[in-house]
Amino acid sequence: MEFRYLPMTEQDERDMLHTIGVESIDNLLEDIPATLRESASLSAIGAPLPEVDLVRHMTKLAEKNMHTKSHPSFLGAGMYDHLSPSVMNHMLLRSEFYTAYTPYQPEISQGELQAMFEFQTMICELTGMDVANSSMYDGITSLAEATYLASAHTKKKRVVVSGAVHPEAKDVIRTYAAGPGLDVDITPVVDGLTSGDLDLSDASCLVVQYPNFYGRVEDLASLAKMAHDAGALFVVSSNPLALGVLESPGALGADITVGDAQPFGIPQSFGGPSCGYFAVKKALMRKLPGRLVGQTVDEDGKRGFVLTLQAREQHIRRDKATSNICSNQALNALAASITMSALGKYGIRDMAVRNMQTAHYMKESLKAAGYAVIDEGPMFNEFVVDFGVDADDVSRHLLDHGIIGGLPLGTYEAERRTQMLVCATELRTKEEIDQFVEVVGGMN
Repeated sequence: MEFRYLPMTEQDERDMLHTIGVESIDNLLEDIPATLRESASLSAIGAPLPEVDLVRHMTKLAEKNMHTKSHPSFLGAGMYDHLSPSVMNHMLLRSEFYTAYTPYQPEISQGELQAMFEFQTMICELTGMDVANSSMYDGITSLAEATYLASAHTKKKRVVVSGAVHPEAKDVIRTYAAGPGLDVDITPVVDGLTSGDLDLSDASCLVVQYPNFYGRVEDLASLAKMAHDAGALFVVSSNPLALGVLESPGALGADITVGDAQPFGIPQSFGGPSCGYFAVKKALMRKLPGRLVGQTVDEDGKRGFVLTLQAREQHIRRDKATSNICSNQALNALAASITMSALGKYGIRDMAVRNMQTAHYMKESLKAAGYAVIDEGPMFNEFVVDFGVDADDVSRHLLDHGIIGGLPLGTYEAERRTQMLVCATELRTKEEIDQFVEVVGGMN
């Protein structure tokens, strides 16, 4: 078969614009704020380059990122530096997986379908939920989709979100809510935790994060009771690795558990792509967004896998669809599945415990050096520390000494500019942590 390269000429562009009834490409971009469209950083991109020059330019840019592999990282806040077993890439990059697309024809897609099924099964075991789908785009869009499901199920328009949920997740929820006209209320945060004084009247759901954005472990059982007593669903966004040591959301009353599978073998990659998971109790099974793989038998009684309960807009009338999610992250879900399988039940628990021990050592080391840990309490692998000076300056100082620091909280909350969310995973060594403390101490 021959493939032709078909360039788009200026006449092609004019013909297409005429067909859709606009005068220019700029007309297509009017919904993007003018301040962004006219950004100096965009205009600095310049004219197209010949292939050789483009490769040379991109190589130089890539070299600037090499320190992300050589520098120890204490940055978390949703993307974490964890062990990725070498077997993961060996399996993931096999052509039958790497080139696979949507398994609409089960007779030729059993390998891909089984991989999705195993992902769903392991997510259910970690979260304590009954049913999980075969992945979402990422953890935050999973959470936003959960508010859709809750509102559709309860017929209520008010979504109550803990103030201790990741700030970017709150922004995405608000963006999603604009379409169906949902009202989003953010709760207060008290001592780093979701306030227990909640108004859940007429709420479709209560959304919390576990562990939360500030690293604290929420009391899910009491929050679940408050939600259910008010007739609301309880939605939990959880780090799946933390569930190797923490009690599962399902056992503590969650109706919907979502999150990001990135801790299991998916590289940070400056923020994505990643892989969200979405799990529910059986009563909500038919309202799951995305794809669901089921196990069945063929006419000879042999085990097989198929897509099932497909309620997406591609398969039924749009007004009856449960979601506008049109795809999943099967390749990244496979990476997570391989990693979870390679680690095993006890390996995941050991990895989670190592995270807690490493973070605890770092927290105690910083306290011994005279720095205040904010809202101290049960945590997993993140905590907030106050350095007494601008945390952005601390980050720059650390980077000058070959260390990637944590997240300056002033990024989202101006009043917390001296505070930093610090993450210490199982990959951080005692020597690296001691060096972090020593380098920060050198600023005084």
